Amino acid sequence: MRLRDRRSFQKPDIIIIPMIDIMFFLLVFFMLSTLYMVNLKTVDVHMPKAASATTQLSVTYLVTLRKDGSLFLEDQPITEDVLLARAREEQARNGKFSVVVRADKEMDYGMVIALLDKFKGAGIMRFGLAAETGAK
Repeated sequence: MRLRDRRSFQKPDIIIIPMIDIMFFLLVFFMLSTLYMVNLKTVDVHMPKAASATTQLSVTYLVTLRKDGSLFLEDQPITEDVLLARAREEQARNGKFSVVVRADKEMDYGMVIALLDKFKGAGIMRFGLAAETGAK
């Protein structure tokens, strides 16, 4: 007993528009969620801008030098002697040890050079200066 005619069957339609909407929603969700996964432990300073500044992701120590002369290792205040002692220890353990100094743009240039000179005196040869991207 046949209920329907074979010719009356229609091929099912595949509606792809809702699937594309869901894929774009997931793409935006993952893009926004990865922005918040990067956790930089730093202190706010007004750094100078540089047109050709690049992002370095393999930094061992991130040192912040504020306008008032205070030092921070990532987001923790630290004295200069303790910072240099820790840097010497890390340099002995890790051959690719590097330090990036984030200094306030209104800071005395001599204080930044003095800190870099002390790092070099402690045996650290790989260090850099941080800047914001984009020219002013």
